[in-house]
Amino acid sequence: MKRIPAFIVLLCIVAATNGQAPFPGSSEIRQFTESTTCVVSDSDPFSPFNLYIRQAMDDFWTITPYEFIGEEEFEARRADPSWSFILVTETSFDRDKSNSSFYFINLLQGKKVRQLNEMPEICAVPLAFAGEEDLEYGYKLGAILMFMQNHARLISAEPSVSGRRFLTYYNKNIPRVAEKTILVVQEDLSPAINTAESIKSFYSSKIEIVTEEEIIKAVSDKSPNTVILHMVGPPEGRNAGYCFKMLIGTDDSEMYYYNQHRIDRNNPGGLLPSDLKRLSRF
Repeated sequence: MKRIPAFIVLLCIVAATNGQAPFPGSSEIRQFTESTTCVVSDSDPFSPFNLYIRQAMDDFWTITPYEFIGEEEFEARRADPSWSFILVTETSFDRDKSNSSFYFINLLQGKKVRQLNEMPEICAVPLAFAGEEDLEYGYKLGAILMFMQNHARLISAEPSVSGRRFLTYYNKNIPRVAEKTILVVQEDLSPAINTAESIKSFYSSKIEIVTEEEIIKAVSDKSPNTVILHMVGPPEGRNAGYCFKMLIGTDDSEMYYYNQHRIDRNNPGGLLPSDLKRLSRF
């Protein structure tokens, strides 16, 4: 089991569909492409996060030069536009009565502003549910970092398309999912579709239930025509909170699907039959 400590905590009380950090303007996007990216490490030298992110950056980060810094150095540099930053923040949602929090991995551009949530946000991706000791995310960090770079290149090419600030933008790719093989780990599936047989009742294209190691290999090998499921939600047994679901390509780093739902008795955590039905419409 993999663990992530809460080290830099940005308490952004935001709604599920608004209140995000500002979308970067064209000059700020240009600053990012010319920046050095600083990965803000956990102050605990034995933190598993430090090991995971260092390995993933070394293996997959190519868009900018990068280095690893601590929290104090982040505070000293964050106003300088010659730096960009990767850091983990903790976010909650004001419409979530369960008071759940989530870790997001953020790519921010340096800027002289008062608050962290005023820094231009190149990309932010749900990473894990906060407050639990065992949070499995490390084996997907490579795919997430590759997507974040892909997204940065996309908005660099056309910064005027502000709709690209939202991950729902990528649902335009849903029709292409049927051409892919979806790789999932069983614990990321809701009970109604946690076997190969039950999946077939809702989705006729190819889904394989695999191990974490097989997903790591698919990401490392850039397996063609393959997407992995990245699911973030509360631990099993909680009947409240949000669940985030993303499909990311292993060969092209594209996002093919993004959705979120509120968890209740009828809609537990994990990929739902309704997600498969939506993917089957095209």
